Amino acid sequence: ILASILSLAIYWIIRDRYRVRNLNGKHVFITGCDTGLGNSLAKWLDKNGFCVIAACATEKGSQELRSCSSLSLKTVNLNLADSNSIARAVVFVTEQTAGKGLFGLVSNAEGTAPVGPTDWLRIEDFHSVLDVSLLGLIEITLKLLPLLKKAEGRVVNLINAKGLMAFVGGGYSLSKWGMEAFSDTLRIEMQHFGVKVSIVEHGFFKAEEVNSGIIEKYLFKLWNRLTPEIKDSYGEKYLVK
Repeated sequence: ILASILSLAIYWIIRDRYRVRNLNGKHVFITGCDTGLGNSLAKWLDKNGFCVIAACATEKGSQELRSCSSLSLKTVNLNLADSNSIARAVVFVTEQTAGKGLFGLVSNAEGTAPVGPTDWLRIEDFHSVLDVSLLGLIEITLKLLPLLKKAEGRVVNLINAKGLMAFVGGGYSLSKWGMEAFSDTLRIEMQHFGVKVSIVEHGFFKAEEVNSGIIEKYLFKLWNRLTPEIKDSYGEKYLVK
């Protein structure tokens, strides 16, 4: 019993050494903050003293987040599929950090995901996901690396674990596997500069539960644009099962 208590005490001492202290002036930039996990994380970090810069896809999302946060939380509009929007966001982050560097980058945004059999899809259906969830993530990470290196900060990529199961066609799973590979490579390369790179594989967040109605809408939209030949190869019963 004494050995167990001693081991637990040592564990707590070691764990506490890795807690982030002196939060004042530490800037964290988070993408995908309109709703869900990104929104909740921005509020939590703001409440705990970090200087949060929250990227939202809509002005409505920005306004709602600012209305329930401290004055130190800043928002910026960001479209990860648009390089110009990414460039503007990077300028904003650079100005906000004022030469201190960026303590943390949390990437959370997900692209729209048409789901269905692969031969129901077009290349633009893949782009709608990959341009945001993978290529957009890579682009903004690359442009913020100088600030992260300056602060010896950390990159945290949030990946929905359901995307690591390739059970449906489309770009969603591709983007998640790509994020894993990008993160693993970046972790090795940035270690020399004191920048940490982490992956958080999470499950369903309560605000992001699967909406079967949206999935069904996508399926019917895909079905209605198929050629007669592809429809015949599947048959009407395939769609209604």
